[in-house]
This record gives sequence, structure tokens and C-alpha cells, in this order.
Amino acid sequence: MFTGIITGVGRIFKVSDLGDTPNHGKRLTVRTPFGYLDDVILGDSIAINGACMTVTSIEPESGGFTVDISAESLDKTAGLNLPETLVNLEKALRASDRLGGHIVSGHVDGIGHVTYFASVGESWDLRIVAPRSLARYLAYKGSITVNGVSLTVNQVVDGADGPEFHINLIPHTIEHTALKTLAAGLKVNLEVDTVARYVERMVTVAGYPLPPMGETIA
Repeated sequence: MFTGIITGVGRIFKVSDLGDTPNHGKRLTVRTPFGYLDDVILGDSIAINGACMTVTSIEPESGGFTVDISAESLDKTAGLNLPETLVNLEKALRASDRLGGHIVSGHVDGIGHVTYFASVGESWDLRIVAPRSLARYLAYKGSITVNGVSLTVNQVVDGADGPEFHINLIPHTIEHTALKTLAAGLKVNLEVDTVARYVERMVTVAGYPLPPMGETIA
């Protein structure tokens, strides 16, 4: 479990094949800021650009760690197999931590496409087209995770290619995340608000009408 509050920006240092067929995945070596891995042990979860991965080895001398990514995960995510790519990192949430962003699972729901990214005053205007299947989860002032960063939706415009949502990025977010490397045409990992998924299930499941307030289902 994560919050979408980035704790470090890393760099994909090396990408290695885990086999010689398309059914094999990749092993990533990710370099991190100094001291970032001091409290990390083998088997820990770290979200890389919003995708939850398991630490398979630690290289303290180089400040790096490795993860193994299946071919399926690579097919459902963006930007995790490109050397020299800057990536957002977040360690798994502890029970005692503050929930500074929103509840994030680290499971990518779809790949979005950046359509616009430019400065507006001191901030930045980011616009992304999401898959049409995610349209019902996007709402004005709702939460969305973009490459692992918890953000607030400022506007949603439904179009033929899918919903385009607008986000305002403050200078702090630009400075402390890898979102500053985005540009029109690039792909990003998206995760919708977990609460929205439960609400959808509650109001659409057949045969289980909601009881009146104060009553329970027997």
C-alpha cells in the first residue's frame, strides 16, 4: 500500500533480459539518492513510477537495487524498460505513516498519453488522455495517480479517444518528482482512486440493493 507521495527520484541504470523469448521479463537496476536504501531489506515493496515491485537485491555501494518485472507487467505499464529514465520512487506505507496523498495500491489501471505540458505562471498545466475504460473513475477534484504521484483532477473533458483530464502541478511537485521530464506524446502509468472502485461495485452489482441508512443486510 502506498500514498502517492514520492520519497525519492531514481534512475533506471540497467535493463537485463530474464530470458530469450518475449514471454520472459526484465531485471531492472535502479540507482537511488544517497541513503535512500538505508532502511530497505530484501523483499520490500517499492513503487516505481506507480507500479509496485519487489526488491530482489540491494547494492549499498552503488546506491542501487534490482527488481524483476514479468512480461505481463511490462505490457501493462509504461517506461519501466528504458535505461537512463528518471523514475518516481515510493516505499511501502507503514501503519504509523501519515496518509499524505490518497490510498494507492501500486497496481496500474491503464496507460495514459500526455497531450499537453507547459508552464502557466509559477505552475504547470498537465493534460492526459486516459483509456475510455477509466472515464467513469475520473471526477472533478477527485484523485488520480500519474506515474506514482497522487494528484488532483482539475477538469475532465470526455472525447472520442477517451477522457482528457487536466492537472495543475505546483513547483514543489515539479522539483521533487520525475514529472518534470514529461512531454506531449509520452506515456504514463495511471491508477484510479480505490474508493471510486468500491463505490462503483456498491451501486452496480445486481441483486444486492443498498439497505436504508442505519440498517444492515441480513
